[in-house]
Amino acid sequence: MHDIQQLLEEKRALARLGGGQKRIDAQHAKGKLTARERLELLFDEGTFEEWDMFVEHRCVDFGMADNKIPGDGVVIGYGMINGRLAFAYSQDFTVFGGALSETHAEKICKIMDQAMKVGAPVVGLNDSGGARIQEGVASLGGYADVFQKNVLASGVIPQISMIMGPCAGGAVYSPSMTDFIFMVKDSSYMFVTGPDVVKTVTHEEVTAEELGGALTHTTKSGVADLAFENDVEALLMLRRFFNYLPLNNREKPPVRPSGDPANRLDHSLDTLVPDNPNKPYDIKELIVKVVDDGEFFELQPDYAANIVIGFGRMEGQTVGVVANNPLVLAGCLDIKSSIKAARFVRFCDAFSIPVLTFVDVPGFMPGTSQEYGGIIKHGAKLLYAYAECTVPKITVITRKAYGGAYDVMASKHLRGDVNFAWPNAEIAVMGAKGAVEIIFREDKGDPAKLAAREAEYKARFANPFVAGARGFIDDVIQPHETRKRICRSLKMLKDKKLENPWRKHGNIPL
Repeated sequence: MHDIQQLLEEKRALARLGGGQKRIDAQHAKGKLTARERLELLFDEGTFEEWDMFVEHRCVDFGMADNKIPGDGVVIGYGMINGRLAFAYSQDFTVFGGALSETHAEKICKIMDQAMKVGAPVVGLNDSGGARIQEGVASLGGYADVFQKNVLASGVIPQISMIMGPCAGGAVYSPSMTDFIFMVKDSSYMFVTGPDVVKTVTHEEVTAEELGGALTHTTKSGVADLAFENDVEALLMLRRFFNYLPLNNREKPPVRPSGDPANRLDHSLDTLVPDNPNKPYDIKELIVKVVDDGEFFELQPDYAANIVIGFGRMEGQTVGVVANNPLVLAGCLDIKSSIKAARFVRFCDAFSIPVLTFVDVPGFMPGTSQEYGGIIKHGAKLLYAYAECTVPKITVITRKAYGGAYDVMASKHLRGDVNFAWPNAEIAVMGAKGAVEIIFREDKGDPAKLAAREAEYKARFANPFVAGARGFIDDVIQPHETRKRICRSLKMLKDKKLENPWRKHGNIPL
């Protein structure tokens, strides 16, 4: 018995050492933590239970039979994050560069299967050189097995990917199918083909950082949601983010008690919107002043900034916030912002998170680049997401709601539950100037007459009462009471039941 215990300890020590001290030191020299150090930071102290520590690869080609390391380049297991169950896998770059083998993939699939059985999120800490070349098609098959699990888990349990090193080739498609992707600046990158291949095929000179670094994917491509300074900050922020999410699609989001009164009034909101309808303001000021304790976890802040998305709480309950931001592109909807918001709304709907929408939108972005880029199809994604969504939907129109963009932004016509407008809201087909120039085009040569017509149009339509008269707006509220009215509405909606007609699945305009 003593011999077995000693052997067990030796095997555990060997597995914990991964690729050896030299490679661990090299990992630290790059400013990166090891796979196990990352898991220690992610989970509550002493709660992580590791599985498959002794698994080894089965490859015998190219001298691999004599080169086996217990664990085979990935650490898997489960534990508690802020007292709530979560599963995780953490790729170990010190073992064969974190390259994915058949058994490496089997370990990841095992943890995902278990997470789906018990209904708990999966966190993937990615740090891998890609497929293990020595295993050939077996490693590619391993990737496909992981992809299949990602698809089956989608909408069932939250899936979060943290890119903490290289993630290239086929490896990128697993994170891309998860719900959220976070990256670490200067030490992580994602791309389908690397700089050398790009240079060979297209003759473009580009560095790995420029091609697929954290800043590229959080500002240009929109692939990643947030970029953090280092491993430690990334994992601590991930723990904070985890607090907003339910464990699975059958339970409600967590409620965190707050001392922030539900009926709190904020009179500074009465002057948030400028008198001049063409003057911008920052919608984030409204969000921060309305949610509990001013805490708003924004996602993709540097990508398509004309729309704001993220999580906050109202009376302790998680809500997803979508808001047009007049500070950027006047708050217009364009291709990027439509896709950004649509995916977020669909996540909220999948996991029973109420959607709170703040509207100040002058319409869809005009121009050939938008039309040629498919704004019709991409704008329809946001429309589809809101229309399909069955969770509580509360909408507040703060200023402009023009044209088709009014319809798209969680209007009453798309089954909005509670639709409010501020007193200076303008709900119309278009702005007064443009409308008058079309309706009274014969008066174009008479500026005085046009000005009078414009004033007439404003008096008739540039207010929330026409929509209110038809029941498209439930109430016109004072800005300072926005939080109170939203909290009351959420309380009323907490047992809402609404189901879409049975179908295998819809066909969103991809």
